[in-house]
Amino acid sequence: MSDLEIRAARPDDAPAVVALRKLVFPYLVRGVESTRRMIDQPPPGEDWAAWVVEADGQVVGWASAYRNMQTSTPGVGEISTLHVHPDHRRRGAGTALLDAALDHVRAIGSTRVLGHARAEALPFAQRHGFTPSRELRYSALDLDPAPPMPEPPPGVRLLPAAGLDPRRVHRVDAEASRDEPGDVPTDALDYDLWHHECWENLGLDREASTVAEIDGELVALSLVKRDGDRMWSDFTGTLPAHRGRGLARLTKQAALHAAAARGVRTAYTSNDGANAPMLAVNARLGYRPVDSQWSCRRTLT
Repeated sequence: MSDLEIRAARPDDAPAVVALRKLVFPYLVRGVESTRRMIDQPPPGEDWAAWVVEADGQVVGWASAYRNMQTSTPGVGEISTLHVHPDHRRRGAGTALLDAALDHVRAIGSTRVLGHARAEALPFAQRHGFTPSRELRYSALDLDPAPPMPEPPPGVRLLPAAGLDPRRVHRVDAEASRDEPGDVPTDALDYDLWHHECWENLGLDREASTVAEIDGELVALSLVKRDGDRMWSDFTGTLPAHRGRGLARLTKQAALHAAAARGVRTAYTSNDGANAPMLAVNARLGYRPVDSQWSCRRTLT
């Protein structure tokens, strides 16, 4: 890599990592303090690790890798958001990051690995043994003006997540995500891991995150993670028994309204290309496409 150096990420890399991510993936939202905590206090049980590439003392590349603990499918490793500054590509940084990540997932016992790549990066992924699988669509919504606060139907209450028992929120998140389209099912959303990654995430806006309640039961939710005036819709879903009533759109619109009132100006989200119901919800809310990536799979030997 000539003058490029790869090393393990450190908590004080967080500002540079966030600045690089905003440049390469402007629609991904994770703030400095949230990133610092992620590096300093990795999620429990995932054997999470991350690396940066430096050039002249500046962070110009990043990748992380871990064990997927949200699926019952055994032996699944993940490589997340591998990216290199545009001015430092084609010098071996991406390959060095990928090699480090692959060595790590092998060391923790993974037999297959998943990742994502933009269309222009698919040749790189394919040269390294990955097969494209599913399209992931990214969308943005301008919150100026803010969407109006929706009027819930009779019997439905909209509540902020703030002040709620997190186990009640986790139950909706876990059960609603079981049939979300993907390369592996999200059917093992452990509470302790969720509490660390989601509920205690420093970017989670519990006041804007919104749930729907019917007869004392939480049945739908839309979670908001933010960094300044940008937000990410972390997950929006409805319990299977309550689908077909517009509750996903209801909670998401309420969350967007609350986030806008709290200073958010742009909202981002992503959906699997096969998730027609949520793509329709987002289209009705006014989201516009901004990018797409492809999930990529590889068997490890």
